[in-house]
Amino acid sequence: MFKRFLSYYGPERGLFIADTLCALAYAGIDLAFPIILRALTGGLFTQSGSAIMDGLVYLGIGLGIMYVIRTACMYFVSAQGHIMGARMESRMREDLFDQYECFSFAYFDAHSSGDMMSRVVNDLFDICEGAHHLPEWIIICGIKIVGALAILFTISSPLAAALTVVTVVFVVIMIRQNFRMREVFAENRTKISEVNSQLQDSLGGMRVVKSFANENTERAKFRVANDRYLDSKIKQYHAMGAYQATSACMTAVHYLTIVLLGGYLVATQRMTAVDLATFALYISLFTGPIETLVNSTEMFQKAIAGFRRMDEVLATAPDIVDVPDARPLQVSGGAIEYRDVCFSYDQADLAEQGASERPVIDHMSLSIKPGETIALVGPSGGGKSTTCSLLPRFYDVASGSISIDGQDIREVTQESLRRAIGLVQQDVYLFDGTLRENIAYGRPGATDAEIEEAARRANIHDFIAGLPEGYDTVVGERGSRLSGGQKQRVAIARVFLKDPAILILDEATSALDNESEGAVQESLERLAADRTTIIIAHRLSTIKNADEIATVEHGKVVERGTHEELLARGGTYARYYRMQFEGVRAHEA
Repeated sequence: MFKRFLSYYGPERGLFIADTLCALAYAGIDLAFPIILRALTGGLFTQSGSAIMDGLVYLGIGLGIMYVIRTACMYFVSAQGHIMGARMESRMREDLFDQYECFSFAYFDAHSSGDMMSRVVNDLFDICEGAHHLPEWIIICGIKIVGALAILFTISSPLAAALTVVTVVFVVIMIRQNFRMREVFAENRTKISEVNSQLQDSLGGMRVVKSFANENTERAKFRVANDRYLDSKIKQYHAMGAYQATSACMTAVHYLTIVLLGGYLVATQRMTAVDLATFALYISLFTGPIETLVNSTEMFQKAIAGFRRMDEVLATAPDIVDVPDARPLQVSGGAIEYRDVCFSYDQADLAEQGASERPVIDHMSLSIKPGETIALVGPSGGGKSTTCSLLPRFYDVASGSISIDGQDIREVTQESLRRAIGLVQQDVYLFDGTLRENIAYGRPGATDAEIEEAARRANIHDFIAGLPEGYDTVVGERGSRLSGGQKQRVAIARVFLKDPAILILDEATSALDNESEGAVQESLERLAADRTTIIIAHRLSTIKNADEIATVEHGKVVERGTHEELLARGGTYARYYRMQFEGVRAHEA
């Protein structure tokens, strides 16, 4: 983990060295002032008034130059140090986002979006605050502490030794307190992730919340997460309070030691009053940096906790990757072959499960001819959507194989595989941008004419053309300004623009009213023409014209044929069809 963290300093090596040199100069000048004052007190200031006045001219020039340099160094450390931290944060954020992009659906099934966002935003901010502040403070404070202590020993070794003993005792106590702080900061990170997850869940589902008048329920759920976070913050501040109180006590004991032991040394003529005054001046240079390092502990602990969480993500190997010799998929006709496929959402459990337990997909075999439209029907949870999710390798099969035109999908690149497959789902996701941008997502770089043609084929162009802003109309978060049918047709236009060889329609019309369904169904039929198409539908009336229909139960294909053939067999499909048909007749009656 430490090696990974240091790697982010690499591109900033020059800036980091310059920042370090400025920090060294800044600390060195601060150390020099008490020495200069001691020399003046025992030298120039003991001479005649005219000699002092002559010396002050050169002294003022020298000190002025020193403090101009100090000011310039302070500016560089403050400004350029923050810039270095911001650049490191930017690279870390890109690395984290790139890693998220590499994960399969299984990772996102297991991790909340609130937690992932917390790692990208909150954690990275804390990491990079520490990344540029802590090295500066360690250098500046380290030089001041070591330099001041060395000078203190030259002034009075007995008094300096006593202060060293006091400091060591308190540092040991604070190190022990540090372990407790580390625990509470890690807990704090977990709790704020829970708050973020609950907040995103509640705000994202606000329409559902209000439709059920469940605002109080959501308030209660949020209050629980918020109270847990508050409890962790209280623990954090108790630990910090004890830590900082120990630091303040150390400073007080330092001054008490100087007054008592220093007074004794002056009284016994083992130390002069001037030396004691100089010693007292250096104490602030000795204790001040220690307090700074103590106060930076919160930042340090946050940075460590944040980077541990970031490192967890970066150290997680994507479970679906291209094989070393993966080649682009070559689609000639679009023939699809599922051969003895097994799959479970927990593949480890699948390897160990007993005979009484069933995987989601259980030794499924299914062949689809080039250009054929096949519909998958069956009960909810039977494995229809999972079957389709395996084709683009959103998940990997546990055993068996899936091939397209004879090419095992695990042996081709994921990019070429997914370029060849178009997906239209019931739950359409539109990005918070314009209609033009959302349609162009199917093929970035498409011309306006191509975008408009795709919209025409999806039966959405006339609606868009009638809007005041036309294709530049902003759709809102998740397409909130559009109806369900309009969003569905935008999604279809996106797939038209993509022009895939294989099409998956997963409950694409199930949530629409009759009027919207008619417009969407027409565009879907146009989209499916001359493509290998897999349709998932619960409304059997929408798929009876499919070339073939396969009934999927318990992860297996239990029957297959045309609409008429399956009705004639009187099996599962016929039973489902009669149930829906009789339900419609009863409703019409």
